[in-house]
Amino acid sequence: MPAIVIIPCRYASTRFPGKPLQSLLGKPLIQHVYERAGNAKKINGIFVATDDQEIFEAVKGFGGQAVMTSAAHKSGTDRITEALLKIEKTDENAKVADIIVNVQGDEPMIMPEMVDDVVELMNDIRASIGTLARKIDKSDDITDPNVVKVVFDKDSFALYFSRSPIPFHRDISWRDGVKLSNLSKFNMFKHVGIYAYRRESLLKFTSLPNSPLEEAEKLEQLRALENSFKIKVKITPYESIGVDTPEDLERVKKCLSISS
Repeated sequence: MPAIVIIPCRYASTRFPGKPLQSLLGKPLIQHVYERAGNAKKINGIFVATDDQEIFEAVKGFGGQAVMTSAAHKSGTDRITEALLKIEKTDENAKVADIIVNVQGDEPMIMPEMVDDVVELMNDIRASIGTLARKIDKSDDITDPNVVKVVFDKDSFALYFSRSPIPFHRDISWRDGVKLSNLSKFNMFKHVGIYAYRRESLLKFTSLPNSPLEEAEKLEQLRALENSFKIKVKITPYESIGVDTPEDLERVKKCLSISS
């Protein structure tokens, strides 16, 4: 199953405009994402999908592949779909991949093993989409609505994603917070936002209207569940820090400096 990575990357950001071009240890942030994801062993190519000429030129400048897309897209998934169709039009073999991996453009600490893991999930013929989850080890994450939680069945297929604590432990007083010592018995997982899609699943998914649960939680993956897509989940030991603010960028700089 040939697989490619497409990184959706836009210039406009409410909290941090132009963050893909911010310098991070001497390289633009998007270059870190591109190079780390590009080290995955199970992919056949990698592209940046952007709506900004400056980002396009920056990617070309460090030797990467980039595709210009519309500025009207409301999600990264819509952007990678447009990019995929454009890539296929310019490729002599037309269909360039069976599996498309969506790696967020603001995660410069993405591990290549994470890319390989979501590609490998697609060996299960029942799976339309593959993604990752990590066991929660910080008590604040349980009640933080910015940390998306996921529950899955015995075959590791997602049952639900939520910004609320799931599963909800009835006998715990959530308002009083959660003691770190109790986390192990909760067995709760946070969603790690990297996805692998079968090509036909990606095209179908982005053709569907927003769903009620998606609108309520503001979580795109709920549209997939509401439309009977099977999302396979693998538990990962890796943590990836998304850059949403200048403060996040400084955190990542410190982490990368220590590890290098």
